[in-house]
Amino acid sequence: MADAVGEWLDGHGAEPERAELARAVRRSLRTLAQLAPGATVEVRVPPFAAVQCVAGPRHTRGTPPNVVETDPKTWLQLATARLTWPEAITTGRLIASGPRADLSPWLPLLRSAAFAE
Repeated sequence: MADAVGEWLDGHGAEPERAELARAVRRSLRTLAQLAPGATVEVRVPPFAAVQCVAGPRHTRGTPPNVVETDPKTWLQLATARLTWPEAITTGRLIASGPRADLSPWLPLLRSAAFAE
């Protein structure tokens, strides 16, 4: 992860440039989709990206039954082991709805991620 993004995730420094933050979010979501291929859960990290992942029944129309949504900082903290799934749920930083909307088996994605390279 680029230094500016990593420092921000650790609570040091200013929010990184929008393009750098978007790149980190998109790369991490692509990594999740590779690790958990499928279309059962839709993961949304507005305003940057959304992906479908996790094997199981495929969703094709309307609002997906399994949705995970969070902000970019929370998502990247989850992806890089700076925050756990239970902490994010308990503190309300992440919304997970639906019976399959649990990404904890795949998180963190990488302990020393290079999402912003």
